[in-house]
Amino acid sequence: MKKIKRTLFISLALIFLSSSFAFAGYSYTVKKDHLGGDITPTEAFEMVKKNSQNTFLIDCRTMPEYQFIGHAKGAYNIPLQFFSTKTGKKGYVNVNNPNFGKDLLARFNPKTDTLIIFCRSGSRSCGACNEAVKAGFSEEKVFNIMGGFEGGKNKNKESAFYGQRWAGGWRLEGLPWTYKMNKKLMYK
Repeated sequence: MKKIKRTLFISLALIFLSSSFAFAGYSYTVKKDHLGGDITPTEAFEMVKKNSQNTFLIDCRTMPEYQFIGHAKGAYNIPLQFFSTKTGKKGYVNVNNPNFGKDLLARFNPKTDTLIIFCRSGSRSCGACNEAVKAGFSEEKVFNIMGGFEGGKNKNKESAFYGQRWAGGWRLEGLPWTYKMNKKLMYK
């Protein structure tokens, strides 16, 4: 019995170490050209910790993504797009939120606040950064989180996680996230 426990412990330790090395070496890339800066999830987390009074996480995913996939703790949900009732090749079609910039201005001050914007994998957030700058936020105070909340898709065909969002991102870096909904942070 002791031998089985020891073998199980060693196996689990090796799995943990190998997965830790895999994530430690992930290289983030910018998905689209946009206004503002680019940071990794860990850099975003450190920025918020350093100045939580004026640095805010903005989750620009749809409301269902925010609620059912989970979200970074303390992140405001201001969707860049909404689900529609129209269907397309991949399911429901998203429509743009025409009030995205106004929604940002209703909650945040362009003169004092820094916005760190993210989506699922770091693509939609690039467009959201452009909209934030158009609304009046300085390019120096708007940042895109590369890798977003869920990260990019695993491209290793030999991996059990091939095709799944298993490459970088807020959640896979082990940063604080939750399913709990806070009315102060939810989109209204």
